[in-house]
Amino acid sequence: MKAVTIIFLFFSIGASAVCAQNNKTDASIHETGKAIIKKAFDYYRGDASFCIVEMTVHRPDWERKMTIKAWTRGDTDALFKIAAPAKDKGNGTLKKGDDMWMFNPKVNRVIKLPPSMMSQAWMGSDFSNNDLAKSDTIVKDYQHRVTRITEKQGVMTFTIESLPYPNALVVWGKLEFEVREDGILIRQGFYDEDKELVKELITHDIKMIGHTLFPGVWKMSKNDTPDEYTQIEYFELRFQKSLPDRLFTKAGLKKKIR
Repeated sequence: MKAVTIIFLFFSIGASAVCAQNNKTDASIHETGKAIIKKAFDYYRGDASFCIVEMTVHRPDWERKMTIKAWTRGDTDALFKIAAPAKDKGNGTLKKGDDMWMFNPKVNRVIKLPPSMMSQAWMGSDFSNNDLAKSDTIVKDYQHRVTRITEKQGVMTFTIESLPYPNALVVWGKLEFEVREDGILIRQGFYDEDKELVKELITHDIKMIGHTLFPGVWKMSKNDTPDEYTQIEYFELRFQKSLPDRLFTKAGLKKKIR
């Protein structure tokens, strides 16, 4: 059901061997960290997926909720549409490869977003377009290094520091992940060029959703204003082998949501 599972040989040799980085080359350390990050992306995207979530955007003086239907395929294709409230219904975003489009049914217009907009907030939330699309560019644009191995609630958990390649066109000066040995992401920290924490994604309520063990709640919060956050709660989740090409098109983006 998932993309090909990555086999981690170091699971059988223990945490001490992984942490003994003086016995590893820089390349092998990077490949170990990269494999874990890739496994996390494969886990929460699968070969193809469909989900229904409720997004809550919380601010100190207001709060709004949206119901979103989302489809993903492979490493780069994603489509998400707002199903409620009525005033936002039909608004959608399509990511196809490196390109992204947005659709507003009120003006019946599809707009292509420039690459610079990929890091911008989606619908006023704390998730960027890339965050919501679960883009795998992080795997390719950053060097990954396991910095710590701990056990949380009986599950081995890896902390990974990800630093961008010198010429990579990225927003974040550093990323930090906590990933369980089964591939479930439990934390992602986003740091600026000075390595100061800007925002943080924490997952909660790991449970069976459909046929998959998955975090039911994903919360993105700002470091300097913790009372400003966006929370996504999963109501439905299905992984499958594939989704049709017609879904990930501008016509599919404009199609009325049911």
